[in-house]
Amino acid sequence: MSENQTLSQRWENYRPSKTLWFWSAVGVAVATMIIGFTAGGWTTGGSAAIMAERAAQDARAELVATVCVQKFAADADAAAKFAALKEASSWERDDFIEEGGWALLTGMEKIVPGAAKACADQLLAMDSLPVREVQTSPAATDS
Repeated sequence: MSENQTLSQRWENYRPSKTLWFWSAVGVAVATMIIGFTAGGWTTGGSAAIMAERAAQDARAELVATVCVQKFAADADAAAKFAALKEASSWERDDFIEEGGWALLTGMEKIVPGAAKACADQLLAMDSLPVREVQTSPAATDS
C-alpha cells in the first residue's frame, strides 16, 4: 500500500483474513449475548421455569386468598373475628387465618403457601367486612 492513498481507497483495498473474520464473528456473538442477557431481558430456560413456577404459586395463593376472604365474611361470628384479626400481631395473623380454617378449601389436604398471609392482608385492607346477602332459592319463591 502506498502512503498516498486516501482512507476510502485503503478501506476498499483491505482484505481481512479468515482468522479475523472468525474472531470478529465470535466477538459479535458474545457481545450480543451479553447485551441480550443484561439489558435485553433474555432469560435461560431454567430461570424462566423458576419464574413460571413462582408466578403459578402466587396465583394459587391469590385465588385461595380471595375465597378465604369470602369464607371469612360468611362466618357466623365474622365481625368479632374481624376485630380479633385486627388486634392480632402481624406474625400471628397467618396462624389465626389457618386455625380458623378459612384458607383451606374443600378437597385440599394442606394450605397453599402464602394464602393465609394474602387472605389476612386482603382482610386488613378492608375498613369493614362486606355485607352478607341472604339469597333465597328460586324454588322457595315459586310457591
